[in-house]
Amino acid sequence: MADKKAVIIGAHGKIALLAAPRLVDAGYDVDGLIRNPDHAVDVRASGANPVELSLEDASVDDLAKAFDGADAVVFSAGAGGGNPDRTKAVDHKGAVRAIDAAVQAGVTRFIMVSFATALVSKDTVDPEEPFYTYAKAKHDADEHLRSTDLDYTILGPGKLTLEPASEKIVVADKDGRIDDQDVEAADTSRDNVAVVIAHVLKSNVGVRQTVNFYDGDTPVADAIS
Repeated sequence: MADKKAVIIGAHGKIALLAAPRLVDAGYDVDGLIRNPDHAVDVRASGANPVELSLEDASVDDLAKAFDGADAVVFSAGAGGGNPDRTKAVDHKGAVRAIDAAVQAGVTRFIMVSFATALVSKDTVDPEEPFYTYAKAKHDADEHLRSTDLDYTILGPGKLTLEPASEKIVVADKDGRIDDQDVEAADTSRDNVAVVIAHVLKSNVGVRQTVNFYDGDTPVADAIS
């Protein structure tokens, strides 16, 4: 029995399925929230205990109950784009309820998987573009998290890839930039995101910080300390 517990929201997502075994290795029992019961097998195979609870339908009380006894909550859910209503329901409203539920449940540590330019994209993306709804949803959810007293870490990866983890990154500034370079095409391996999630929890670093990052040359432990 591990001495710590983490709850992953969106446990069947690609990042979550990579993060769960790393959290188990870091000494956590992991509960993975899923909407579709058919996903339980994959979540269990990742080392997490599948818990069927739809983020879209769950109340703050429902989520707080699911977070009971947890040391940390990892928000890695997403509507996947395409449907503006679902994007608002999951990436904004669902995230806000999860944040409020963590506060209610007395969970102090909250990891939010966002994206590297979330702080500024709301103001730089054309509101007519399909991406705008997602950008605004993530921005507003991140801002809600920053307004709480939670020990949050907001993680902002770049364009996500399926490359295996190099366990090396480069940290960008608050706007997702590196020395004013154009980083729109900068990649971040999902597996590297999983490495970073496990690192910030296990080492308790990046607290009340936004960490934007891309694949790079610096070992994760040196880049985020």
